[in-house]
Amino acid sequence: MTSLIKKNASENADDGDANLLINEVVGVPGGIGEAARLARSAAYDSFLRGLLAGRDGVALLAVGGLGRRQCAPYSDLDLVLLHAGVPGTDELAASIWYPIWDAGLRLDHSVRTVAEALSVAQDDVKVALGLLDARLIVGDQALADALIRTAADHWRRTAVRHLPGLREVTAARWQAHGELAFLLEGDLKEAAGGLRDVGLLRAVSAAGITDALRPAVRAAHLRLLDTRDALHQQVGRRVDRLVAQERDGVAALLGLRQLQPGTSDAARHPGAVVEDGDALLRRVAGDARTVSHALDDAFRAAERLRSGRSRGGNGRPVRRPVARDVVEHDGELVLARTAIGARPDPSLSLRVAAAAATTRLPIARATCEWLAAYCPPLPAPWPAEARAALTTLLGAGPGLVPAWETCDRYGLVDGWLPEWTRLRSLPQHNPVHRYTLDRHLVQAAHEASRHAREVERPDLLLLGALLHDIGKGLTGDHSTVGVPLAQAVATRIGLPPGEVALIGTLVRLHLLLPDVATRRDLADPVTIASVAEAVGDTGTLDLLHALVRADAAATGPAAWSDWKGRLVAELVARVRTALDTGMLPEPPAPDPALLAGPLPVVHLTGDRVSVAAADRRGLLATVAGCLALHRLEVISADASVVDGRALVECRVQPRYGLPPDPVSLRADLRRAVGGDVSVTQRLRGRALAARGGGAAPRVVWHREAATDAVLLELRAADAAGLLYRVTCALDDAGALVRAARISTLGADVVDAFYLVGGWPDDDVRARLEAAVLAAV
Repeated sequence: MTSLIKKNASENADDGDANLLINEVVGVPGGIGEAARLARSAAYDSFLRGLLAGRDGVALLAVGGLGRRQCAPYSDLDLVLLHAGVPGTDELAASIWYPIWDAGLRLDHSVRTVAEALSVAQDDVKVALGLLDARLIVGDQALADALIRTAADHWRRTAVRHLPGLREVTAARWQAHGELAFLLEGDLKEAAGGLRDVGLLRAVSAAGITDALRPAVRAAHLRLLDTRDALHQQVGRRVDRLVAQERDGVAALLGLRQLQPGTSDAARHPGAVVEDGDALLRRVAGDARTVSHALDDAFRAAERLRSGRSRGGNGRPVRRPVARDVVEHDGELVLARTAIGARPDPSLSLRVAAAAATTRLPIARATCEWLAAYCPPLPAPWPAEARAALTTLLGAGPGLVPAWETCDRYGLVDGWLPEWTRLRSLPQHNPVHRYTLDRHLVQAAHEASRHAREVERPDLLLLGALLHDIGKGLTGDHSTVGVPLAQAVATRIGLPPGEVALIGTLVRLHLLLPDVATRRDLADPVTIASVAEAVGDTGTLDLLHALVRADAAATGPAAWSDWKGRLVAELVARVRTALDTGMLPEPPAPDPALLAGPLPVVHLTGDRVSVAAADRRGLLATVAGCLALHRLEVISADASVVDGRALVECRVQPRYGLPPDPVSLRADLRRAVGGDVSVTQRLRGRALAARGGGAAPRVVWHREAATDAVLLELRAADAAGLLYRVTCALDDAGALVRAARISTLGADVVDAFYLVGGWPDDDVRARLEAAVLAAV
């Protein structure tokens, strides 16, 4: 019997209307926790029983969350109308589905015989898993039992054969949704370690392969269900992604609160108790880790059962040495018998981890437990063998992350780096970051291994990548407060003083290159000289260049772009010249095409816009406004006067992804720089209409950051036309802008303007600052 395919009526209603219908018609209670979920399931059961009068040969079954009695406040309903070939089932199904839709409920439904359901389950492993949760709501008990019993028996007989394909599908889902344990805004259901993975653990347990639902997994599952309940209740609709703006509200519903720093008595200061969204994120991370680890173990157990691995003549698994004291046994890494019998070497856990990372084989659970219990702590300083193993581990490439996570699961990492306890699952409150701090650091080391051949000391690059953000979560600039922490780690692992100092330099300066490249004029000798002085030598420069690329790759796609990469590479090349020769490179000459031909001259080439016009004030503001009119963001801008010609050269990128029509842009630029009033009025109206919000803007002055100018730095919310408004204000105030650098950081910008002249008078600077802030 074919499934009924009808439009879900609730899709045509907004969430508020649908929720009202659910409460009025179904009477589903809200609330968080297991008791609330059972109450919701009972309410749905009661509602559904009223839609099907008892009759032989027909049964209404619930699968999914309702089948498990784990309904969230705004769950979908997954139903199967099972029949024994009785006539009129299509009409009967319609009489059930339409009242459900009319109640505002989302519905996934099918109409099948027992044979049809089993046939589909045999071909579709997802259907087979769904039937493991099947539960009779109303109707023919014997018919329902026949399907439920047969489906369970069939799964037990075929699960080992189906699991490899299921693992591939699961891996694709993980690739799409990421790992819940490390994401700042993860999907509680679909991400690795989420609720859907608990369903896979139930399936493995139902097949009798291994006891995957251990007590720790069950507890983690209940907490994840509670979190989803609270998220639904907080948002007022079905949603599974725990986004940052909902985190504190969900934490409050779950009772996760903390005292504000400096307050010790909640009874005397009730307002000092605040929601702790960070605690929620840490709890979710811990639960997701528990689920992920259990599923890894379950999949490996199933694979061993399916393949039997390579067996020797006695039928036992073959043991293959892979490193000193480490052998492969049945697809996992275990300790050699001599390592277990002898006094353990303190570096043994690191050597096992390095072997796992390089071979990309998992470490057996029993081996991890043995290492956690019996491996002695590392001395200070570490022996050379331990340092070598750490370098091998960090430089292992794709094998690093799973090996590190396994060791962290059993507390081995805390033995290597006691600082890791504070870093574990620490949120990063910046929209460009996609990972928690611990995963970001390990990912940065992985990304740094791609650049190992570009530097003289790849071992220091790897260690610097692992420690570069160690100061986050503490008071103060993390690049500064992290230096003594990183140096303490480097000292403890046995690096000599010079290398310890270099690790501190990498931590202190790891943001120097991108900050300077995007916020300063690279043609100004002062810019190059200041970076060269801070870096000191080309070896450190190479390390920092590799580190900044690894850091950006581990942060997220918003942290890097082709233009940013070009700017950083240009800065590195200029600083290298200064360090190698002791001479500052000459600033680039303006485009020769701008110095010839009748005015105005407009050139559009790739991401560059170049304009030449008769020398006059306000040309930069005019060009910036015209670019804003065509939805182009200015990344950098340079203004100069050569032989009586005013030149403006800008690097741009489309604000919304699509480039403008070049013919229209060129025409508007020509008219605007020629003084056409109609273009000026049009660009003023549109640019001024698009203002940003957020915190109050701020102006910072830098007096010695340029050769012939003072630097005014504006920190404000991003908005279309911001550069135009600010440059107009500066021009009206009598300031001459030589160059501008635009750096966008999520929803904020840091715009640097090079103003010709010293501007030493405090009153004049205050007037200029007020004009800029008024324009924002």
